[in-house]
Amino acid sequence: MLTKVNTMLKTAIVAMLLLIAGVSPALAQAPYPNKPIRWIVPYAPGGGADAIARPIALKLGEALGQQIIYDNRGGGGGLIAAEAVARSAPDGYTLLVAATNTHVFATLLNEKIAYDPVKDFAPITKFDSTPNVLVANSNFPARNIQQLVAHAKANPGKINWASSGNGTGGHLALVLFAQETGINILHVPYKGAGPATMAILAGESDLEFANTGVVMPHIKSGKFRALGFAGMKRLAALPDVATFNESGYPGFDSSEFKGLMAPAGTPQAIIARLHDELVKIIRSPEATARLEASGSIPVANTPEQFAENLRLEVAKWGKIIRDNNIKPD
Repeated sequence: MLTKVNTMLKTAIVAMLLLIAGVSPALAQAPYPNKPIRWIVPYAPGGGADAIARPIALKLGEALGQQIIYDNRGGGGGLIAAEAVARSAPDGYTLLVAATNTHVFATLLNEKIAYDPVKDFAPITKFDSTPNVLVANSNFPARNIQQLVAHAKANPGKINWASSGNGTGGHLALVLFAQETGINILHVPYKGAGPATMAILAGESDLEFANTGVVMPHIKSGKFRALGFAGMKRLAALPDVATFNESGYPGFDSSEFKGLMAPAGTPQAIIARLHDELVKIIRSPEATARLEASGSIPVANTPEQFAENLRLEVAKWGKIIRDNNIKPD
């Protein structure tokens, strides 16, 4: 009986010491991960997020020795998926493929959301940054940013600029560009990137800020002309297209990201393990080549850098939204 009591006391003491050190007894007994990990994705299958994240998830599963279950939960502008992760147990087994919409645009444009984009999440790393590319119908007279600005100033209010909807990344980039250049254009919102892109192909609209992956086939075919990239450096996939930064508009940046986040309170040891493995995957020659070919720039930053990036993006676009009283569709 005394031996049993001593054993129980020792177990209790070990558990208490582990809790003081910030490690749960269950975690100490079973090294992470010891079961499949679920990645919740805020978009329907087959989109740009899948193209970026699925290959990374596959490699991470191999590195960790556990399956990554890919769970697409589209709807609500990404809010449904983000809320599901925010409310999940902070044990490293339910993670969010976060995007610009889940943590910047949707949270700024919607007055009531069921999660705090900062307090409810622990950033792990950003996979990539995808600059929006400004494209025009091949019959549009301007061939670069400088010619576009000159043409717009000579024809105020006569250029139709398509977007995938009010408050989307392409619309906000348009507003920022118009402010910085002093041009007057007509914004034509469509219900999604697909219809907006079709409008450019049909000649119904002249210009569009779009995700590179969406319009790359049309650029390659010659149906679209790429006027400039809204990122800080040229893309390997289209090396002859200058950035806005190079075209006389320093610091102009309209990029979207995808990355991985955990619920707030996830143990730091788990965050560090996931971060270290993901950085190796994203920086591998295979992943780098794939991301660049799709029009993205590999990132693989630290959790602290990821959090600071988000803070700056929210401040930047929040001001644009407030100053122009932009409301979502």
